[in-house]
Amino acid sequence: MCGFVGFTGECAEKSQVLSAMLKKIIHRGPDSRESYLSDGIALGFARLSIIDLEGGTQPILNEDGSMALVFNGEIYNFQPLREELLAAGHQFKTHTDSEVLLHGYEEWGTELLRRLRGMFAFAIWDGKEQKLFGARDHFGIKPYYYARMGEAFLFGSEIKSFTPHPDFRLELNEERLPDYLTFSCVPGYDTMFRNVHKLPPGHYYEYQQGRLEICRYFQPSYEMDSSRPFESYVDEISKVFKESVQAHRISDVEVGCFLSSGVDSSFVAAELSKLQKVKTYTIGFAEEKYSEAADARMLADEIGVENFEQRVSSEDYFASVGEVQYHLDEPLANPSANLLYFVSKRAAEDLKVVLSGEGADEMFGGYNVYKEPLAVRRFQKKVPGFLRKAAAGIAARMPDFKGKNFLIRASQPIEERYIGNANVFKVGERDQYLKNSYPSQPPQAYTRPFYEQAKGYDDISKMQYMDLHVWMVDEILLKADKMSMAHSLELRVPFLDTEIFRTARKLPPEYKVSAENTKLALRAAAGREMNPVSANRRKLAFPEPLPEWLREERYQELIRSYFTSETAQKYFRTDRLLALLEEHRAGQRNNSMKIWTVFSFLKWYEQFFTLKR
Repeated sequence: MCGFVGFTGECAEKSQVLSAMLKKIIHRGPDSRESYLSDGIALGFARLSIIDLEGGTQPILNEDGSMALVFNGEIYNFQPLREELLAAGHQFKTHTDSEVLLHGYEEWGTELLRRLRGMFAFAIWDGKEQKLFGARDHFGIKPYYYARMGEAFLFGSEIKSFTPHPDFRLELNEERLPDYLTFSCVPGYDTMFRNVHKLPPGHYYEYQQGRLEICRYFQPSYEMDSSRPFESYVDEISKVFKESVQAHRISDVEVGCFLSSGVDSSFVAAELSKLQKVKTYTIGFAEEKYSEAADARMLADEIGVENFEQRVSSEDYFASVGEVQYHLDEPLANPSANLLYFVSKRAAEDLKVVLSGEGADEMFGGYNVYKEPLAVRRFQKKVPGFLRKAAAGIAARMPDFKGKNFLIRASQPIEERYIGNANVFKVGERDQYLKNSYPSQPPQAYTRPFYEQAKGYDDISKMQYMDLHVWMVDEILLKADKMSMAHSLELRVPFLDTEIFRTARKLPPEYKVSAENTKLALRAAAGREMNPVSANRRKLAFPEPLPEWLREERYQELIRSYFTSETAQKYFRTDRLLALLEEHRAGQRNNSMKIWTVFSFLKWYEQFFTLKR
């Protein structure tokens, strides 16, 4: 695990520039810093030593020194790949998983990517061809950014590492503000920095003589099979999950687990505990009524693992916002990012590697919103279409009442009503709060291509497909990587495994979601390895105290100061922001996510454009 940064072309004081860029991401790899400089290329690497502690320094060169590699991630099937490459005549200098990428690219070219099992972002410089090759893993577990600035092509693990380069222009990509206000993140190819982009998951690029070509090597698809009995799938999930946990524990350092009250992390911890002694880490709130720590302790006792609890007060939480947004690189309004920051900090006191349960919801149908198509289907059977549309039209014009949102959504097809797990500011709302008009489109314009790819699937599977491409990549995995690496902690996600996906893609919707529960097949598999009651326990949502905290005068005052700041006045209608805040304080409406979304952006902007860290 590490961080890397690089650039093509030449500049004055090339070595010093690379060193300054690398210093920006030293938190990703404090064990060593190395560089590679040659005609046309500069590569920098910050290492967190996990495998081959003494000999795994990067950049790694091939046998004749014509190629150089920098790599962030882990390749879990590197041992059989290494044996195959040795048999083909390649010579290895290290015992790391990293080196199989270099020789694998020599041997198989881009076909290497289809052989890999792991999480990865890497770059290979081919000095003979003067060509740069880069790739990102199948699901987007590891980040990969790039920018074309002047004659330079910049690339790396974090955007902040680009800022010391003399050609880098620090500019806000304010046209993405409407999207951010809706999705609570910046989805897709662009970032909130102008001309800085994300390499999409399952893609690679080639950059040569100023020409950039991006290609897709992996596209997830579903082939659901209802002919197989439920228990057959449960058997398969149990088998493949055991294999995935075994693969994800490959390390030369101790491996631990995050543990919440939910089935995902507890299933991971239960499986890992059969292979080794396990330390687990839980985050909880100072207010007991909002904390899941007690349930996590009970789970830890059930599966026989050691548990360490980190409590977060409101003071700790608010004090961390600036640092969290800085490490995120991109503005992100998911309140759980702050908690992940603290639990990562605690785990990093003991360990370098933890396993986590991210990805299980997207793979196996875990979000409660996935139940909605079942409720909509029952409603549609009882109520004719013309009455549904009429009821939705009346409801839209009325003040808030219980069931209003359902009446509106039940009249819409899934492609219109579901854009992912976040839909903070609706299109009409965001225009009321933004000071300037932007050439933005409704969020459905962004999600439409994914729905076209998912054409023919049932509504539940369409929702999963959307979340796999949007919510998981730009929310869940972004905060998982950045919050853990802020503390030099490697986070591994055994559910986001290509072998597990081969099983999950075959599950029919009735084996994933019912009116009563979610992740049906996964819970059944987990129930074989732990208490079935625990396997079916609903996970407590992280951000529960936030609405209450935002009504306290001290935090009202803090938010108010940011909502009236020079930056806020530049981009927002501050009178509307203050009204939003007051409405929440008075208890007239829960505006906590809208408040937090704007506040998070302002704190992020402060870190990069005001403080210029």
